[in-house]
Amino acid sequence: MNPLRIEPLGDAALYAEFSRTLDLRTNEALQAVAAALREKAPPWLRDVVPSLGGLALHFDPEHAELPEAPLRAATDLLLDCLKATARARTAGREVEVPVCYDAEFGLDLDAVAAQTGLDAAQVVRLHAATEHRVLMVGFAPGQPYIGGLDPRLAVPRRATPRTRVPAGSIAIANAQSVVYPFEIAGGWSVLGRTPLRVFDPRREPPSLLLPGDRVRFAPISRQRFEALR
Repeated sequence: MNPLRIEPLGDAALYAEFSRTLDLRTNEALQAVAAALREKAPPWLRDVVPSLGGLALHFDPEHAELPEAPLRAATDLLLDCLKATARARTAGREVEVPVCYDAEFGLDLDAVAAQTGLDAAQVVRLHAATEHRVLMVGFAPGQPYIGGLDPRLAVPRRATPRTRVPAGSIAIANAQSVVYPFEIAGGWSVLGRTPLRVFDPRREPPSLLLPGDRVRFAPISRQRFEALR
């Protein structure tokens, strides 16, 4: 796997792009590279942030051990880790996310059923039947983008985004699912809601789901939802 481009992001980071489309195998390989970078991280490397098709390396421009040519040093570190992980893959954690798909929480469940030619119960079964994988965390703190959606559930984004989507909402668009970490605007189709706190800055790590995690959505009743809140 070779980067399509490597370029600076200001004077304290660089970005390496590996794919311009959603490629699950490339994303999986990127998770292994990110893990290797964190393991080999020199003291001046501040953070490694994988995206759907690339990696950003952030460094401390004022660190005493920062090389004279930091972008070159960061690029060399990235290329070394690429070679070391050419065939490696990360297993990721197994995380079960309880979801209540009741009508009160599944704001777009009936609409998705109509778009796909399925009934609401079939939509729920398909969403919960497969193992999903976190591709990246971004847009909002702790917000996971999750691949592995059954192709039969692939629907486009809503024509009109909502100005407010409740925290914990599980939504889908195209080939992915997302979990909204708190109440924010969003244009994906909402199927249900989890009682779990997706992002908590007092927790370590703050994000419930991390890149590379394997996710199962487990249907629960409204009563169980209230018990887990």
